[in-house]
Amino acid sequence: MALLSVLRRWFLRDQLSIREISRRTGLSRNTVRRYLRSDVSEPTFRVPERRSKLDEFAEMLSAWLKVEAGRSRKQKRTVKQLHADLVSLGYGASCSRVAAFARAWKQDRQREQNTVGRGAFVPLAFGPGEAFQFDWSEDWAIIDGERVKLQVAHAKLCCSRAFLVRAYPLQTHEMLFDAHAHAFRVFGGVPRRGIYDNMKTAVDRVLRGKERQVNGRFQAMVGHYLFEAEFCNPASGWEKGQIEKNVQDARHRLWQPTPSFSTLEALNDWLEERCKALWQEIPHGRLPGTVADVWADEAPALMPLSRPFDGFVEYSKRVSPTCLVHLERNRYSVPASFANRPVSLRVYPDRIVVAAEGRIVCEHSRIVQRSHNRQGQTVYDWRHYLAVVQRKPGALRNGAPFAELPDAFRHLQQHLLRRPGGDREMVEILALVLQHDEQAVLCAVEMALDAGVPTKTHILNLLHRLVDGKAQTPAAITAPQALILTCEPRADVDRYDALRLAGQEGRHAS
Repeated sequence: MALLSVLRRWFLRDQLSIREISRRTGLSRNTVRRYLRSDVSEPTFRVPERRSKLDEFAEMLSAWLKVEAGRSRKQKRTVKQLHADLVSLGYGASCSRVAAFARAWKQDRQREQNTVGRGAFVPLAFGPGEAFQFDWSEDWAIIDGERVKLQVAHAKLCCSRAFLVRAYPLQTHEMLFDAHAHAFRVFGGVPRRGIYDNMKTAVDRVLRGKERQVNGRFQAMVGHYLFEAEFCNPASGWEKGQIEKNVQDARHRLWQPTPSFSTLEALNDWLEERCKALWQEIPHGRLPGTVADVWADEAPALMPLSRPFDGFVEYSKRVSPTCLVHLERNRYSVPASFANRPVSLRVYPDRIVVAAEGRIVCEHSRIVQRSHNRQGQTVYDWRHYLAVVQRKPGALRNGAPFAELPDAFRHLQQHLLRRPGGDREMVEILALVLQHDEQAVLCAVEMALDAGVPTKTHILNLLHRLVDGKAQTPAAITAPQALILTCEPRADVDRYDALRLAGQEGRHAS
């Protein structure tokens, strides 16, 4: 409250003496009389300028703050880091003085920007099916009991403001393509334009103005879905303000409290259903009704969705002598016939596919390597090594791929390896899966183990019985009317008896 106003109210209204006012305020009586008698303005107290230890580093700190202002949020140095850098140069004061200097510098810079008009923006309006916006963010979730940092893809229709959020372990091309496929599926079609920032999975190089050197694989996806890709100016997030706000809103709508699921697929299913539920709850704001109501009107204006884009990233790899291909520190097995040969590795968000000679060779579930595990993992398929162990049956005992055999095969192996030649016999039984259904072979092995006769001959006998039992019975042949006998033959054994008796009397049938 203003001091002069308080003094006058106490003296003129409350009828307090000058001595009492002096006691309450701590001012001298002469000062109180001067404020009451003269029409003076509110007293101001100027803080004397004192020299600070930061003065000699002020110019350098201002230059640092200007550089940090131009960096992305993840790359900016904090005040504590700036203080540590100043200490290494000889600064000997606390961090609070550096923080106060940074706050004052930011306020001055903000005033300068508002003065030149950079704080004003033009509201944007979009027609039905005209455009969508896309962006990435980083959030945390608990997957299978472990707290994991996820890369979250956000897609939003500009007219109806319908949005979809989907989580991935990485920000790579295959994840980007998969996010677009799911977004267009949920939206029910493809808009005419897509608005992006200059993300590395889409833009190889930023040229002058709006010109961009677009990544070839991203351009292939754009050509498949037949929409036009537009890119914002660098550090101009307001050009796609809807998706920027969606990233902020999603943090308290979806990620607080931290969601917990057993798998990433379960999390994405929940995110999709939760986004659709939010469409029903969030009012559109500019148009009457909710986001779901406006989306229902916009959906007919979208281009119908064709087949999804085959969004894989292809690498040329050479199979090692141990029948393995390497990807992101992990190793995946390939059939032994392709050892020491080049193959094509197609990487999808959830799987990898190995192709060679114009056909698909094998497929594995993809393992995304976490940063705390630098060694990587090896994914084996024991069927890929059958051609090797047929020539080298001794490798079956300690072969790493065969440590993951089904239980029935492992129990059979324990029986066969106790006698001479058991290695080769076990390999020949495993090789049966190349000609017969694996479940049928496993069933035959279990039946042989239950019967107490775990031999190759008995297992083959049981397998053939299972296969023959599953064979379809030939359908009855319906003969045409012209082939039906007019006189059906009758079974009569008397003719045979007559011939037999005639032979005993010396007569012959001839």
